[in-house]
Amino acid sequence: MSRRTQDLPPLTGLSHRVREWRYNEFFRQAIGLALVPVFAGFSDPLPNSFAVGATLALAGMLFRFYASGFIVKNQKLATDGPYSLVRHPLYTGNLLMIIGFTFASGQWWAIVVSAGFWFFYYPAAIEYEDRKLRGIFGDDWETWSADVPAVIPNGLRIRSGGHWSFRTSWKENYELIIVIYTLLCLAYIANQLG
Repeated sequence: MSRRTQDLPPLTGLSHRVREWRYNEFFRQAIGLALVPVFAGFSDPLPNSFAVGATLALAGMLFRFYASGFIVKNQKLATDGPYSLVRHPLYTGNLLMIIGFTFASGQWWAIVVSAGFWFFYYPAAIEYEDRKLRGIFGDDWETWSADVPAVIPNGLRIRSGGHWSFRTSWKENYELIIVIYTLLCLAYIANQLG
């Protein structure tokens, strides 16, 4: 049993194994990162679907970059900037990126793969993060989370405040890797446009 599932009711057999896979952060991140070059490698893009997909993927990448500059993991509850829109803006960025690469690839099967991946891994990741943050920040988390949705914002009114740090985003949270990775994969798909 992993630390992410140790507080959940015990399961046995296949149910236990499936839950452990769903809560496994390494698998979620590795599969998510692997899907992007798979979609790029098998892409057959159309100009319009690529334009929509690239826009969404870039928006997701930039939203992640912005959100990661507010994070001081497990030390301070981030509630400003993108965290005033959603509790998990990095996941919002990931969702935009996966939808973007799905459209950009021009492959119908990418929709099925993306939806399966998202719904298998992300509800468990959201549940774990909420449970962890509630345990660390208690009433502050309860108050903030009562009005802030998990991944899809109710509106686009960002509350200013907090402290955004380029260094935190770029160097400490390694968003440089995501930026380069996203741009290279989009460039590859763009090169496939006939």
